[in-house]
Order: sequence, then C-alpha cells, then structure tokens
Amino acid sequence: MPRVPAKVLIAEDEPELRGLIRMALEVEPFELFEAADAGAALEVARRERPDLILLDRRMPGGDGLEVCRALRADPRTAPSKIVLLTVRAQNVDRLEGFRAGADDYVAKPFSPTQLAEKVHAVLEASA
Repeated sequence: MPRVPAKVLIAEDEPELRGLIRMALEVEPFELFEAADAGAALEVARRERPDLILLDRRMPGGDGLEVCRALRADPRTAPSKIVLLTVRAQNVDRLEGFRAGADDYVAKPFSPTQLAEKVHAVLEASA
C-alpha cells in the first residue's frame, strides 16, 4: 500500500525564502502548504492539520513563539511537529522555542539540504 505523503506547512513571511524551502522539499512526496503571516499560519494549520510546521519566529501579525503556543494549545494542531526557523540562534533563544512547544530549531541562514534533512529527521522520529 502506498504511503500517504506527509503534510508540511511552510509558515514564512519572506516569499523568496518560502520559495527556496518549497524547492528543497518538492523533491520529496510532501503535500506542501504555505502561509505568509501568523494568522494565516494558524488558519492553514487548523484546516490542514499538517504533520510538520516550519514556523518562522518573526512573522507579521504575531510572534512565532505565540503561534507555536497556540498550535500546541489547540487539539487539532497539537500533534503537529514544529520546527522553528530563526536568525535568533543563541541558547536562550532555543530554550524559549522549546518551552513554547517547538520540537526542533533551525538557524537562518540554512542550506536547503540541511533543512530537508531536518524535516526528515523530525518526521521519522515521530513515526
């Protein structure tokens, strides 16, 4: 029986970076969704219930940490794995992200290969 593709939400406000992430993940059998601000990220996540959310820490309409907490508090999205994407990569920033409910953290700038490997690792850990 064929495997159902994992659903991945790319919640990133920079169109160029969203496109780069999409290109890095399109080579895999993922079902990709995109959101450019905090409100859209919550809306798409609640509607699509993605397996994994790549969540920018700084987005229009709300802080990524607030979005992360809201996703964890909602029974529809609580099971989703969340990987924060951010330029803030100090230990204290990582700790804040994990306390907000993130499963992992990727510091910007990152290579498309690095991100694809992280996505696979997080999804495989939850399988």
